[in-house]
Amino acid sequence: MSIVAERHLDLASVQSAWQDLNKLVPLGPITGEKDYKRRVSVMDELLDRIGANESHRLMPLLDLVTKEVEAYEAKQQALPEAAPAKVLAFLMEEHSLKQTDLAEELGGQSIVSAILNGKRELNTRQVKALAERFKVSPAVFL
Repeated sequence: MSIVAERHLDLASVQSAWQDLNKLVPLGPITGEKDYKRRVSVMDELLDRIGANESHRLMPLLDLVTKEVEAYEAKQQALPEAAPAKVLAFLMEEHSLKQTDLAEELGGQSIVSAILNGKRELNTRQVKALAERFKVSPAVFL
């Protein structure tokens, strides 16, 4: 059996490397919209470089930046309490969708229009489909 000597952490080197990395890729909680846009830009650049290569050396950095972006978005994009039609209109705008984009899920473009105009209410099947599409709780449409 071989005994591996414990390596002591060279904190001066870590601090220097951390400062250099943090200048290029700010890490930690996102503090505002400008910081958020910078992180999304970094995330996009990493995605372009890494692609689908799960074993890429920068994958842990991409994972970290992605988690920070997701955490910020979850806090910022809390849906206001509103009528289901208003929530649907809001989500459509956020995702740059038109009525025709939801026609298949809701039963036709005319039905989407009627829902958005408050002339028709969402049924259970439609609520489930919308919740799944937008990755939100079905409760936001009730």
